Amino acid sequence: MTTAKKLFTADDLLAMPDDGKRYELIRGELIETPPASHEHGRVAERFGRRIGNFAEEHDLGHGIAAETGVHIERSPDTVRAPDYGFISYERKAEPPPRRGYAEVIPDLVLEVVSPDDRQTEIDAKTQMWLAAGVRLALVAYPESQEVYAHHDDGTVQRYGVGDTVAGDPVLPGFACPVSDIFAFRPRQR
Repeated sequence: MTTAKKLFTADDLLAMPDDGKRYELIRGELIETPPASHEHGRVAERFGRRIGNFAEEHDLGHGIAAETGVHIERSPDTVRAPDYGFISYERKAEPPPRRGYAEVIPDLVLEVVSPDDRQTEIDAKTQMWLAAGVRLALVAYPESQEVYAHHDDGTVQRYGVGDTVAGDPVLPGFACPVSDIFAFRPRQR
């Protein structure tokens, strides 16, 4: 005899007491997501800051930082958190709610791959974002210093160290050298 697994909702996740762990909700299943490594966070911050600065400078929308839950599927619920997300004013013109998860799907998400991430999980998360309505999913690989741009039309572009990542069509005119995303520059004295 098997018993049915309890499916959690977005409201259940939001109401959970803080136990010091991070969670995402995938089709009703609670998944613990360990904190990211230093390198992961550094790359996400560098890349996300460049996207956010461009969007702010051109008054295109607003960004969401890591750990911001986005409610992307219902019944059963899925709440994922990109390493960085951008929501255009075309999708969300009014201020976000003070409580709860983002209900508007980002136009762009950035995911940074950690050394222990499995490619199948990365691919599944990327496809989940695209199926939810994300127009551009950028996946950064610090180890190989590559960025893959997954577009909602199914095309994928690979950018290496000598290339410049473009933000079209979500952020027309955005350009960021891949070398800037992964560079580590110690302070000069």
